[in-house]
Amino acid sequence: MATKLYREAIREALIEELDRNPNMFLMGEDIGRYQGTFRVTEGLFQKYGPKRVWDTPISEPGFISIAIGAAIEGLKPVVEVMTWSFALLAFDQIINHAAKILYKSGGACAVPMVIRGPAGPGKQLAAQHSHSLEAWLAHSPGLKVVLPSTPADAKGLLKTAIRDQNPVMFIEHPRLYLTKGEVPENPDYTVPFGVADVKRRGRDVTIVTYSRGVILALNAAQQLAEQGIEVEVIDLRTLIPCDWETVFNSVRRTHRAIALHDDWRFGGFGAEIAAQIQEHAFDYLDAPVLRVAGADVPMPYNKHLEALAIPSEQSVIDAVKQVLA
Repeated sequence: MATKLYREAIREALIEELDRNPNMFLMGEDIGRYQGTFRVTEGLFQKYGPKRVWDTPISEPGFISIAIGAAIEGLKPVVEVMTWSFALLAFDQIINHAAKILYKSGGACAVPMVIRGPAGPGKQLAAQHSHSLEAWLAHSPGLKVVLPSTPADAKGLLKTAIRDQNPVMFIEHPRLYLTKGEVPENPDYTVPFGVADVKRRGRDVTIVTYSRGVILALNAAQQLAEQGIEVEVIDLRTLIPCDWETVFNSVRRTHRAIALHDDWRFGGFGAEIAAQIQEHAFDYLDAPVLRVAGADVPMPYNKHLEALAIPSEQSVIDAVKQVLA
């Protein structure tokens, strides 16, 4: 094990898989000579050269289309979008083509590709650069959706994504890039999809979350423990596929649940969490399932307004006390 930054763990996964698979290549805006907006691809252009690390034009529909074609032909493209907000331009390619070609071809034509990059609020990137798109992507059958919260999971899940034969949407929160954690150095280390991680055990309420929400939930849980309230924190890690049994088993013990995410509250993935719990664990609930999520407004640029528009440790604490009341 070695202590690494979240972004360093992602880069390490890319290096190990580039060395392992000669058919793999990276492509995206400013990932080569500039070495990436968040420095995830630092040094990779110098190490692997322009045939395996491509700087693309500013055209998400164009280079994601190229990646889909390359994947169909047997290559392994790993596409970086400078921000997932820019990938909105390529939703036709992602949802109408990458997600559907395997089904349209009757299983004869796979699209083994990864699209990765930052998404989420909290860095003063304003309304057009702060989207959390995981619910939109999870809503489209044919895509796998991954949101790691720790450096170890970022490495292990990315390696699994690269080895997968399906299109995988790999979403990294920009406020996690400089977080640190222990990461296995074993090049065979992977984390399977569809297996949630219980980050903290508790008896009073279950918080179901992912990505930056895990950090908020753990910090809030620590403060609540000082008041005698024990919170269980579940990190889903992957939304598609999703480990619902771990969620249900937890709720059957705690009898209360909160869904936590940065995305807008209305229609966010928290609504799916609440629906799944009420369908499969309703008889165990002693209170309604609550959601702690982003405000239903375009993200403000002003840092004080931005802080009010996204979940905080205090909003998590308030929700726990509400569901226990």
